[in-house]
Amino acid sequence: MDKLEFKAKFTVDEVGSITGIAWPFGSPDRVGDVIHKGAFSVSAAMPILFEHDPDRIVGTWEHVAESDAGLEAKGKLFLDAVPRARDVHNRLRAGRINGLSIGFRAGETKARPGGGRDIYSLHVSEISITANPCHPAARILTVKSAGDAAVQAQKEPAMENEDVNQPEAKADPVIDKRDFDALKARLDRIEAKSNRPTAANNNHPAPANDNAETKAFGLYARRGLEQMSADERKSLTVGTSASAGYLAPETFAAELIKLLKEFSPIRQYARVVTIGAPETKYPRRVGSPTAYWVGETANRTASQGSYEQLSIKPHELATYTDVSAQLLEDNAYDLDGELQQEFAEAFALAEGKAFIVGTGDNDNQPTGLLTNADVAQMVTGATASFPASNPADVLITLYHKLPTTHAQRGVWMMNRNTLATIRKWKDSDGRYLVIDPITAGMPLTMLGRPIVECLDMPDIAAGAFPIVFGDLQGYRIIDRIQLQVLRDPFARATNGEVRFHARRRTGGDVTHPDRFIKLKVAAA
Repeated sequence: MDKLEFKAKFTVDEVGSITGIAWPFGSPDRVGDVIHKGAFSVSAAMPILFEHDPDRIVGTWEHVAESDAGLEAKGKLFLDAVPRARDVHNRLRAGRINGLSIGFRAGETKARPGGGRDIYSLHVSEISITANPCHPAARILTVKSAGDAAVQAQKEPAMENEDVNQPEAKADPVIDKRDFDALKARLDRIEAKSNRPTAANNNHPAPANDNAETKAFGLYARRGLEQMSADERKSLTVGTSASAGYLAPETFAAELIKLLKEFSPIRQYARVVTIGAPETKYPRRVGSPTAYWVGETANRTASQGSYEQLSIKPHELATYTDVSAQLLEDNAYDLDGELQQEFAEAFALAEGKAFIVGTGDNDNQPTGLLTNADVAQMVTGATASFPASNPADVLITLYHKLPTTHAQRGVWMMNRNTLATIRKWKDSDGRYLVIDPITAGMPLTMLGRPIVECLDMPDIAAGAFPIVFGDLQGYRIIDRIQLQVLRDPFARATNGEVRFHARRRTGGDVTHPDRFIKLKVAAA
């Protein structure tokens, strides 16, 4: 962009749908800029960012257009897939965040007497949820419940004869001049960064020159807490005082999640939630009422539904890595990258295997999809493989064992060896069962549904379950504690090494066994 500027009343409901005015017509912002009706043009597709950070995407804007009131935006937060979106949603409903801001490139402008500009054309490239929008009237006024009962989130007192539905051209009572100057300085830095030529690394910041949290974590890893200044310590997120632990900076944990998805593809499809308690319970129906045909005055027959509670507990994953003290002191050493790879691989391999074959609470691990006793199974009809003739018929039968609603959202799960065998099979009309994608980056499909390669699924063998078909939204993953890193300079001091302990808590179990069916290699 030639120039990136942030301007900014909206509502959000319990399912994450957002509607509001990203820029109101009729009044200037804090620096005196006025955007006139008809000036807006917008990008075809825009994400919902948090605080204008392109690495913090929390949803997508589905409709952005001008109305009589201003630039109207409607979108949806990714509550199911992105933990940060759920955090932003909670903060919105609590009133701790209450603004929208737009990032744009100005076109036709004219200076206004007394400062600021009249803007007659501009192109909007992104709209963010933010705590301090540039326009004083661009605030979240209400946060709605699921029944559309409005709860007042933040409202400034109305002046006499003032139309409270119109934007107010007055100073924001929440932010003083020093806060605004600090915000403006931050925006200036973002503008400067946006004007830099694109480098080979696509202008992604290195750990050494990123935000204060990342710098502080690097200093903590190299020198320890005792040799850090008070300001540097403030940038660290403190864990429990009893453990003297410090959370890795936000960018560190975000990269870990990206690597986890490479090792554990179930996270891309399963329902992932973050909890703040030792366990979470879900009610589950196990029996339904029965209806009976009766005569006009005949006695009615009673029936009763039955329910149970499913408890899912988070379990702990932990490991540690010893690093040479000399390497920690060497600025050329990529400490953050090495720790990310070490911890991500260890956690991802253990987590991914547990989500498939984990044996549950008794062994302090999640309950895997294959070990859940409530998931139905079908046998191949052969003792150690598939039938020699028409093996594809087995998979076609398996597909139709699942109800239509679940099958339409289902995926096939198998490892690469099993996939290599099945790719050679054809149906009765001579067509291959597995279809290659037309568009690059799309998954292989079988009977119209995606194939997910899971390295922890077993090979085709007697008594094994090499294939599962189902809707992975029926598997629930709960995250209790994200990545924590503890620096121990004493345990290996005699060897000239520093030990880094890493831990996180996560759990998982099948919440809807009726959405899955697994294939067992057996004759009957």
